[in-house]
Amino acid sequence: MIGDWTSAFLRVKAALMRRGRSEQDADDFVQEAWLRLASYEVEHLVEQPEAFLMRAALNLSIDAHRARVNHGDEVVLEDVVLIDTTPGTEAIVLARERLARLSECVSRLTPKTRVIFLAYRVDGRTYQDIALDLGLSISTVEKHVAKATLQLTTWMEGW
Repeated sequence: MIGDWTSAFLRVKAALMRRGRSEQDADDFVQEAWLRLASYEVEHLVEQPEAFLMRAALNLSIDAHRARVNHGDEVVLEDVVLIDTTPGTEAIVLARERLARLSECVSRLTPKTRVIFLAYRVDGRTYQDIALDLGLSISTVEKHVAKATLQLTTWMEGW
């Protein structure tokens, strides 16, 4: 009987490997299918255990493939759509023009407001940190940032 199961295991493993599974994965699926067969036989009569084993192993392989595809672990080349996400020439030119306009607008801010605004928006510093460095209240720093934001938004309108 053991020889019969060994040859059945080898046939199921070979079927899995013909479908693209590695030897290790095929072994794992055969083992899992065997456990499912043994659990099922506790309460049910299985007339064709090798067929049950084959179907269970193939189903496990299909489920594993679907899980990998859905979770991004495995990508089938035919399913991949390549998209060029680089911006076009027009977008690059417009972005450069906006940046030049923004630079001009920032230079129009008062020196103190410009320093506070850039420290907050570009350097990522907190209101409290800026206030401590410049000897101002947090409220004053907040007002400078709000003022700069409002002025820049107004000056940048249309871009």
